[in-house]
Amino acid sequence: MALSKIQISKLYHRRAAHYDISANLYYLMGFREQAYRKRAVAALNLNPGDTVLELGCGTGLNFSLLQQQVGPEGKIIGVDLTAQMLVHAKDRVERHGWANVELVQTDAATYEFPRSIGGVLSTFALTLVPEYDAIIRHASLSLSPGRRFVVLDIKLPEKMPMWLIRFGVFVTRPFGVSLDIADRHLWESIERYLAKVAFEELYLGFSYISVGECRS
Repeated sequence: MALSKIQISKLYHRRAAHYDISANLYYLMGFREQAYRKRAVAALNLNPGDTVLELGCGTGLNFSLLQQQVGPEGKIIGVDLTAQMLVHAKDRVERHGWANVELVQTDAATYEFPRSIGGVLSTFALTLVPEYDAIIRHASLSLSPGRRFVVLDIKLPEKMPMWLIRFGVFVTRPFGVSLDIADRHLWESIERYLAKVAFEELYLGFSYISVGECRS
């Protein structure tokens, strides 16, 4: 059964302190998360000075990659539901001395998106949110023409034995994953609200990157 938002918030509150370490454990299974994050950030096609918004930023694992793209003259807005995750994101920001990061603790479904931003990113977060379609629609309206929304997330692979699918769900359950969210096809929402869509499957179809561009 899919977790409620309260359950998700409690789960990530507990996992916040060790989130970075536990996420990296999937490298032992060949899941190259950091490489996938780099590809997702590169797909944003950001420019120095841009403002980029990350939904479900967590502990700020993507901030270094985003800083390389927007530079000190740009801005990163990190939005997350769980306050404890943002505590660790703030620690990361302070350790690096980044003065261009704004952290917002709120539900993405009720967040008021700023206008004319240079990119929106979500990695391994938005599929947990029931209102993902409305969020993608609102985010698409916040983008400047020609700018991109990039989602890196998980999905069920096609033509895969059910035992292997269940195993994949089992090993990702500590992060709130369940079979109940299998019908949340975020890439279809990207196709619905944005143009020039690109879609790439990763890790035998268990993950994907979906890219959409704001219509002029």
